[in-house]
Amino acid sequence: MEAQVTWKGRMSFSGTADSGHVINIGTSPDVGGDDDGLRPMELMALSLAGCTAMDVISILTKKRQEVTGFEVKVRAERAEEHPKVFTRATLIYTVTGHNVDEAAVLRAIELSALRYCPAQGMLHKVMPIEFEYEIYDQSSGALRVRGTYTPPAPA
Repeated sequence: MEAQVTWKGRMSFSGTADSGHVINIGTSPDVGGDDDGLRPMELMALSLAGCTAMDVISILTKKRQEVTGFEVKVRAERAEEHPKVFTRATLIYTVTGHNVDEAAVLRAIELSALRYCPAQGMLHKVMPIEFEYEIYDQSSGALRVRGTYTPPAPA
């Protein structure tokens, strides 16, 4: 894979990779930017969420779960000192649907965490990642179940 960023002026860049899609990357005015793009650390958080989201929805679809809504939020904590790296993250999976099976959601999260998501594969080596999930009923909108997934301890 190849990716590049091209300077547009001040603290503004455009980024592209093999897919050819373009994204604006910038920063806030208080550090010389024009607030015209996503921040690099925001992109890392989105990469983590996007990677696992694609895995989990694919697995739930293969398990014939009737998912009508799905999102993954990332809550990431950062160090106070530079380089202000992420120190831990929590992934929160919200699944809405008809009779979505909790065991299927747990298995999908597990497979993403342990086997399929390269973003998690890299980041879990340098920081803890916690997993929470909520399953909502499409018909009533009510929360059916809330829980956590804990990966097995390394051997």
